[in-house]
Amino acid sequence: MSLFPPDIEQTATKIIADFTAKGLMVVTAESCTGGLIAAALTEIAGSSAVVDRGLVTYTNEAKADILGVSVDTLKNFGAVSRETALEMAAGALKASQAQVSVSVTGIAGPGGGSATKPVGLVHLAASNRQGKVLHREKRYGDIGRSDVRLATLRTAFEMLQEIAEA
Repeated sequence: MSLFPPDIEQTATKIIADFTAKGLMVVTAESCTGGLIAAALTEIAGSSAVVDRGLVTYTNEAKADILGVSVDTLKNFGAVSRETALEMAAGALKASQAQVSVSVTGIAGPGGGSATKPVGLVHLAASNRQGKVLHREKRYGDIGRSDVRLATLRTAFEMLQEIAEA
């Protein structure tokens, strides 16, 4: 029995198989998902060939210290921003042996939202060592903390599959 819904387990299984076949390793840099992306991947047998490490950087200090996100970026754009997600993805690659990274930062709720950054807003980024970079801004809405986190996980998996094709 998996900890995750069947569609997530199926996608994780496909990612592990595809990345293994391509010799790719992944690093995750997670804020609002708190390690769910790494957990879903490592739920799959054989994931040790694919998952280099998972970095949970929940605070601004962790984003700066571990991932090298610029203090100016955090001050000027905030933790939940395109700029921060992109710097998180780049920093994760630098902090790992992986060829591919995915990062997420958002507001899962139920509190913490504002008029400009509502609950359910998540910025995701993925990058590879060849310089390909993806970004997505998702507005899942105030659908509940768990559902925002699972929706983010699904989007992160889509982005990992897309960056692996690059």
